[in-house]
Amino acid sequence: MARPTVLQALVGFVLLLCSTVGASPDRALCNEVKAKLSNDTVQPTEDAYEALSTENWSQTVWAKPACIIQPSSTKELSYVVSTVTNRNVKFAVRSGGHSVVPGAANINGGVLIDLAKINTVEYDAANKVAVVGSGLRWKEVYTSLDPYNVTVVGGRVLEVGVGGLTLGGGLSYLADLYGLVCDNVVNYEVVTAAGAIINANTTSNPDLFWALKGGANNFGIVSKFTLKTYDIHDAWGGVRVYSLDALPQLFDAMYQYQSVANKDPYANIMLQAFPTNASIGAILNIVYLKPEEEPEAFAPFRNITPLADMTKLQTLTELMLAAPLPELTRVNWFSASFTNDKDLFNDVADIVTKAPELEQLTNLTAGSLAFGWQPISSSAVLAGQASNGGNALGLQPVNQTWLVLDVGWWSPEDDKKAHDYTLSMINKIDDRSKSSGHYVDYIFMNDAAADQPVIESYGQRNVAKLKNTARKYDPNRVFQNLSSGGFKLP
Repeated sequence: MARPTVLQALVGFVLLLCSTVGASPDRALCNEVKAKLSNDTVQPTEDAYEALSTENWSQTVWAKPACIIQPSSTKELSYVVSTVTNRNVKFAVRSGGHSVVPGAANINGGVLIDLAKINTVEYDAANKVAVVGSGLRWKEVYTSLDPYNVTVVGGRVLEVGVGGLTLGGGLSYLADLYGLVCDNVVNYEVVTAAGAIINANTTSNPDLFWALKGGANNFGIVSKFTLKTYDIHDAWGGVRVYSLDALPQLFDAMYQYQSVANKDPYANIMLQAFPTNASIGAILNIVYLKPEEEPEAFAPFRNITPLADMTKLQTLTELMLAAPLPELTRVNWFSASFTNDKDLFNDVADIVTKAPELEQLTNLTAGSLAFGWQPISSSAVLAGQASNGGNALGLQPVNQTWLVLDVGWWSPEDDKKAHDYTLSMINKIDDRSKSSGHYVDYIFMNDAAADQPVIESYGQRNVAKLKNTARKYDPNRVFQNLSSGGFKLP
């Protein structure tokens, strides 16, 4: 390959200098990075920019960054982070872009660091781990591991990115057996604000290892996760569809299912219902992590007749691929947690199916609301506490429910109304659970709205440890000030 002459190099430098003089700091940085990583930097004048800047799942978080940088390796990511930091330019980081929190995975002005090209899966059968790039989505992880008849504790919605879900805790169909997604990470490869590439595990930077299990994007950018693998492949389950009229029976069955003293850890279930849309009704996602039909764990639901039953023997990946994912224009969600109590279940059921806010939401253009009822067993919490020093979440080892309210609508003009109506409903649920003595002071990050105090819910002691860890690994507060989107340390 011919080497550039001194004159050519000088001309290139002059062109770069001319392109940056007078430009805003973020534009100047984009030009600088473009000169080094030409194929990995997309600017607003390029054809790919529009699709990449609107790739995030909800239109509420679409944005117009000065450029989108897609590093292809951890080394390139290190260069990008150190350059952004040195130039004092604001940035956001995107794994899959499923978050509805503004600024978490996109940015107006500044730089969007898109991890999509850090996308390899390396399976190590001898050590029973998989090294997974943080730019992947869970579908790509599972299908890469399926030929080996193994899986990881990962996301239930396959289009969700690996990075955001894992750093927020992560709920999985394997949780009762092995804990949350974050509990099954054995190593994080991290790029710090200074551009250093370090590992965080039980022996190397163990304080950072703990903090990343629920601490989100407050310490560095994770380029790769090393995850435990498990010999789970064939399963039974799928979706059962019911009319909204069946909800009282479904709530009764859910209470029975969640009240078993020694719940079958291979059984997992989630109830979703759409009280603003009777044509969709209620959906029961049923998963059994063994190839056994109609296990006894799901007996409370047997006498409720579904409109459609798609349960069958299949692989776990096939089961998750078949789960419906609604296509909505603008989306937000809110989280609440409470322990098991029959009266409280009935009260919450009334709120999510009869609250006056539902009518207000349906009056918005394409306004809709769904709720997700997610049983969490004490065994899931205990498994996490026993795994490699525990996590930062501050969870109580009791049977509980993590409820999520998902709201969708069409027009930007309705953003505040959609937020306020749904917030009003979640406040009613929290007030009722508090008055009944069954409130759980924990907000699940992956289902939380931007203004919910997620990290505060981890408890004062854990928050203090997280702050100490941030001071150690990010002393200049880059991930608080320059990367200010997402759930920040209080």
